[in-house]
Amino acid sequence: MSVDNAPEQGTTGVGYAPEEMDYSLSTRQARLKWVVVVDAGLPPGRAANAAICAAAPTVTSVPGLLGAGPADAEGAAHPGLPWTGCSVLVADSATLRTIRAKAASRPDTFVADVPAAAQSTRVYSDFIATVGTTRTEDIEYCAVSIVGPRNRVDKIIGKLPLMP
Repeated sequence: MSVDNAPEQGTTGVGYAPEEMDYSLSTRQARLKWVVVVDAGLPPGRAANAAICAAAPTVTSVPGLLGAGPADAEGAAHPGLPWTGCSVLVADSATLRTIRAKAASRPDTFVADVPAAAQSTRVYSDFIATVGTTRTEDIEYCAVSIVGPRNRVDKIIGKLPLMP
């Protein structure tokens, strides 16, 4: 999986400062929007895998996406979840490629993608070699994770449907 606009972990320039994290806001009021767009042609298991693989680098690279972990009534701890929400959408492969290109061209938008090579290789060094010898315009994507200003992300994704 490749990550654009993320030179180092946690330094994307996209994210929330601790004082901005307001758990009382509706997800629609949050300054940033997070979506994961998955190739609609993938079977369910591969689609779920692609969405999870796109989300993993997103939460480690974009500060403030995860809220504080709550404790239940008996004191058992539960991990924090995305307090701003995360919609999982679907698009055909051509639209997915266009969405990725648009998002990656914006400095105020974080992008993590899952090239198809991630699901066709079993050894990570083989994945790196496959992507490394493929031209950008020839890469097929299984999923793309995008975080950015709400209005910008809405323009990039248009009216894509939720994953069924």
